[in-house]
Amino acid sequence: MQDYYEVLGVPHTASAAEIRSAYRKKAKKLHPDITHQDSEAFRNLVKAYETLSNIKSRELFDQTFAYHDGKRNQGKKKWNYREWLLARDDDESRAKLILFDLTHEREDSAVAEFKRLNMSRADFRLSYFFEHEIFMDYGYILAEELIIRQEYYDAVLLLDQIIRMEQKYNYFKFFFEEVQDLTRSVLRNNIEGNVNDELAIDAWERALELGFGKKDDAFFLLKMSDAYERIGDPGMASACRVAAGRVGQKSTMKTGA
Repeated sequence: MQDYYEVLGVPHTASAAEIRSAYRKKAKKLHPDITHQDSEAFRNLVKAYETLSNIKSRELFDQTFAYHDGKRNQGKKKWNYREWLLARDDDESRAKLILFDLTHEREDSAVAEFKRLNMSRADFRLSYFFEHEIFMDYGYILAEELIIRQEYYDAVLLLDQIIRMEQKYNYFKFFFEEVQDLTRSVLRNNIEGNVNDELAIDAWERALELGFGKKDDAFFLLKMSDAYERIGDPGMASACRVAAGRVGQKSTMKTGA
């Protein structure tokens, strides 16, 4: 079995960025526009890149290659993809670890790692490291796992990313209503009392940008008002109540029309 990592000239531990960089460098030398001939080496390079740049096909290749390599090297320790991910601390590797665990019956580990990264790295976004279809499919599954474990704020952070991406790419299409209903339910029923008021306010502020509608917006603004009162900010509490009244009035006028 051909080793696509060897074709690209990168180790099996290479990150996605390293794979892209290696491909670009080799493609500049092997491309038919440069060599002026049909090159088997270039076709091989493209195949290697297409395989290793996609998380699903790379995982399948890694598993298949490890099996064949093990047959050739009986008694030698087999390379373990998960152990390699665990040993790295860059955001891309940790994001891949979350997805790997989520798809290999390690849901508790996936949830714990996602929570850890959200708490320790303010700019961490799972969506940065996967194609949008992969992120949206598995991100939604991860959000459901978070909700099952009553990790409501982290679920909102993830669902917020998914909804914004759907509004841009229109991937879920008619299934999107299910995503919205789940998010709305968490924001209405599970945030208050389960997370501290500062995080609750953040969750409801995010909700105001997601286009749920005037009635929902008024509800979230009133919840924010109550939370601001509890944390001792009467000015913001009043502003939210006024805003809720305006939104509610617009909703009533629209319904009456």
